[in-house]
Formats: sequence, structure tokens, C-alpha cells
Amino acid sequence: MIEKIEITQRFNFKRLNRHYECFTIDLINKNAYYKISERGSGDKFLSENSLCDDSWIDILVDLRRKMTSKIHSLSDEQIDKFRHDFDNLKLFDDFQSEEFSYFEKIELIYSCNVIIYSSDNYAEYSFKNNFPENWIGFGEILKELFGFDVLHLNYQKQMATPLYYDIRSDGVYSNDKLLLKSIEFGHYQTYPYELPNPRLIVDFLQNSINGYIEKELTDTDKGLILHLLDKYHVYMWIFDEYHNKSNARDPDDLEGYDWYLEMVFEGDVIWHIFGYNDYPDTYVHLAREILDITKMDLLEINTISDGDLELFEKFGDEKLAN
Repeated sequence: MIEKIEITQRFNFKRLNRHYECFTIDLINKNAYYKISERGSGDKFLSENSLCDDSWIDILVDLRRKMTSKIHSLSDEQIDKFRHDFDNLKLFDDFQSEEFSYFEKIELIYSCNVIIYSSDNYAEYSFKNNFPENWIGFGEILKELFGFDVLHLNYQKQMATPLYYDIRSDGVYSNDKLLLKSIEFGHYQTYPYELPNPRLIVDFLQNSINGYIEKELTDTDKGLILHLLDKYHVYMWIFDEYHNKSNARDPDDLEGYDWYLEMVFEGDVIWHIFGYNDYPDTYVHLAREILDITKMDLLEINTISDGDLELFEKFGDEKLAN
């Protein structure tokens, strides 16, 4: 019999603007609550300039507002119904957890860890992209029980994850392929610490490129950028199958460089990834072609050691050959 469930969710936006929360459902003590020691900080967020898109700000502020110290009381009838509905949901039957740690070299816009304590068992499930089949149904059960969107399903619709979207090598799909509105890339030194403006912002609606390159975005530029995203499987970077290098060896310089890449699609759907001195497998291949085209090391491959470059060559070649 289930006694307690802990749901830890992590949201990552714009470098330091992150939100971690843990919601605990304690069926023995008949209550539920947030562990407010998690990494939430009220309505505060890091002010930034020259952003290609700020749709994440309202999400982050609202996430942090909802994480209160309120204790939600549960009646015996509510507990019995929840146990019945949860058992019928079979949420984690045949579910395969993904790799998950508190600190990861490559992090995504969303990840989740669920721990279930039973009278005779303990089980832990982690995922970033491999959502349980009935996760939306679980969210609806929780919303009915507590009166609010515990799993933030409404905001999940604004995040480019496989919960609501089909992520393919050539783009992000709902019913149809979503129009790409903007791209933002940043790369910055962690020691001594710096907090730079984005290195490159591509705005497809305003037809502009800003940052290290300042120019009007032409139709030729648009075609080339979309071609490179497709050619080097950039949309797929959020999946573990493109993290072979980062899983194979730690970078030589652990006090090196962090980076982030964000794409915003129609409907303000956000695709976001950032890394701690490590990169997806085809990053270097993309960086080298951009260097050839622009004569500028915009993706900073000069900061990657020779040994790591060899591994990126190996794993990147394998992905691009498929």
C-alpha cells in the first residue's frame, strides 16, 4: 500500500534562472506540502539584457509563487480515492527510468524524479524525455485532489519536450512542424566567473542577427541556419543518445566554460539546453562549419582540449553516419 510520494521537478531557463521543487504527498499523515528548502527564491530572477525572447520569465515567476508553505489536508475518503485512481493508472508499469543526477554536465529544460514509498517497498523513477505513458492522467488526478496544477501541465505545453511534442532531427512538431521564431546562444567562462550577454541572437521575425555578428537576416541566411540545425541534428541534442561523449569522459578542465542554446517556436514553445563545460556529440562538427562560414569561432571550440576534440570527432561521426 502506498504511504508517500515525492515529486521533484526541475526547470531550467537562461543560465542561472532555475527552479527546483519537491511536492510530497504523505498519505499516512494525511497531508501534502512543498519542501521549501528546494532551490526556489520567491519572485526573484536574474535580470538579463538583449534577450531574444522573455516568455520564460512569466513561467519562472509563477512556478516560484506556487511553491508555498501551505499544508494541504487530506480526508480518508480522498486518500482512498487517490490510492484507487493511482493503482488503476498503472503509471510506472513497464517504465524505463533515464539517467538522472543532481548535477549533470548537460541539462535540459525539464527533468523529474518520483519516489514512491509503500508499506513493503521503495521505488524511484527518473526521467527527462521518457515521460510515463499516463503522466498527463496523473496530473489530472492531482489537480482534482489539490485544486491546482501540481505537475505544471499547462506550462509543459510551452516546453519542447516529448510530453506534448514530437522532437525530430528536422524540427519540433505538434500536428504540424512548428515555425522557429528565434535562436539564442551563449558561451561564458566560469572561472574567473563571468555573466555575459548572449553571443548570438537570431530573430527570424525581425530578420536580424545580433551579438558577435550584427546584420540583417536574409532569406539565404535563414535557409543556411535551418540547414545547419537539420544537418547536425541540433533539435535532437536534448536526448541522451547525443550525450555519448559527455558520458564517456569528463572534460579536462572542470573549471572551464558553460554554455546554453535556446530556440523559441511559434506559440512561445521553448527548446532549451545548457552544459557545464561539455557538449552534445555533434557540437564540434557544427562549430567547425560555422567557423568555416563566418571565419569566427562563435561556438568557442578553441576552449575544448585536443583529447576531448578527438572524442567529439568519434561520437559525432557515428551520429552523422546514421
